[in-house]
Amino acid sequence: MSRSVARVPTLSASRYLQQLAKHWSHKMEVHFTPEEGTILFPNGSKLDMRADSETLDIVLTVPDGEDAARMREVVSSHLDRFAFREAPLTFDWREG
Repeated sequence: MSRSVARVPTLSASRYLQQLAKHWSHKMEVHFTPEEGTILFPNGSKLDMRADSETLDIVLTVPDGEDAARMREVVSSHLDRFAFREAPLTFDWREG
């Protein structure tokens, strides 16, 4: 398993968390509140998010054999679409 974490500075973290969760809820297993969300991808990857007043914290777990860099790009590009007024968001991805 590969684990990537990012802290994304934004004053709209809860809104973006909810938009992303609702967007993917049609295709994936999704659980969310305004403060926390989990998305389970078909390839076995898992996205955990936590929103507060200044940041969106992201933990992306990707199974061995899957492309972690590609999954990070999928997550960040989708969030940037929802954050079009302030995009691109700053993702400080690091191994977690």
